[in-house]
Amino acid sequence: MVSIERVSSAEIYANPWLSLREDKIVRSDGSSGIYSVVDKPAGVIVIPREDGRLYLVEQFRYAMNARRWEFPAGTAPDRQHMAAPALAERELSEETGLRSGRLTQIGIVDVAPGFSSQRQSVFLAEELSAGPTAREHEEQDMDGRWWSSDEVWTAVADGEICDAQTLAALTLLRVHDR
Repeated sequence: MVSIERVSSAEIYANPWLSLREDKIVRSDGSSGIYSVVDKPAGVIVIPREDGRLYLVEQFRYAMNARRWEFPAGTAPDRQHMAAPALAERELSEETGLRSGRLTQIGIVDVAPGFSSQRQSVFLAEELSAGPTAREHEEQDMDGRWWSSDEVWTAVADGEICDAQTLAALTLLRVHDR
């Protein structure tokens, strides 16, 4: 089994959403190296489902310079810790205006384990009711709509839905439903 020991760690950069640290390490063979790690607080992915349909949101993703369809997702503001069910309700309401009468955790996703410590809890939101959204300033261009299951899988096959977290959540939903 390969093990890596952290010798030291230094925060290189931080903002309200994430921090970047550089760790000096020693590998099991004795060689030294560095790891750069993006630390983000634990987050959530929420799958709103009603009558067999799924609700996805679309927004511009700056790093990709493109709009992306995805499930509502996010973290608490200012890198705060928030209990996962409360955070799921918050993100669902904020991004879609929907409120959930039944929220079920169906899995956990390691977002990008090669360079980030972030994990996201995946929730299925059902028994939904509508209300107003409360989107963050960066989400002002967000749109959303209901998709049939067939439309979702066609969009995945066509590359229209290509967000890794959404694809992972869809996989967990399929496992949950079996």
